[in-house]
Amino acid sequence: MTRFSESMLIRVYYEDTDHGGVVYYANYLKFMERARTEFLRAAGMELDVIDRDFGVLFAVTEAHVRYPAPALFNDMLIVESSIIKMRGARIVFSQRILRQKSRKLLTEAEIHLACIKRGGSVSRIPSEITTILKKYI
Repeated sequence: MTRFSESMLIRVYYEDTDHGGVVYYANYLKFMERARTEFLRAAGMELDVIDRDFGVLFAVTEAHVRYPAPALFNDMLIVESSIIKMRGARIVFSQRILRQKSRKLLTEAEIHLACIKRGGSVSRIPSEITTILKKYI
C-alpha cells in the first residue's frame, strides 16, 4: 500500500540563510510546519477551524531531524509530508525536503505532535479528525 504524501514547493530566500548562503538549520522546521499545515488543508481541515470547532491544537513534542546536505539561497525545495502513525492524542509525520531540480535529499525528519486543549492539557484527537486522517495513513 502506498502512503499518501502531500508535497509543497518553497523557495529559499536570503532571510532563510546564514552569511554563507546556506539555510539555517532551524528554518527547515519552519518549512516543515508550513507543509504540515498544507497537508491538513489538502485533507480538508484548517487549523483555525479545528481550534474553533473542537477546541484543540497540535503541538510538536519531538523532532528527529537529519541534515544530509544543505539547501542554498534561491533553491526551490520540495517538502513532502505524510502521516506514519496516529493513536490517541498523537500524530507522527514523516517529512523530507528535497532540492527540486536534482531531487537530492537535503533533510528528513520524524515529527511527533500531541493534540492539546487550548489550556495545554493533552486531549484525544477528536473522532471526526481521526476519521478523515485515517484515509491518509
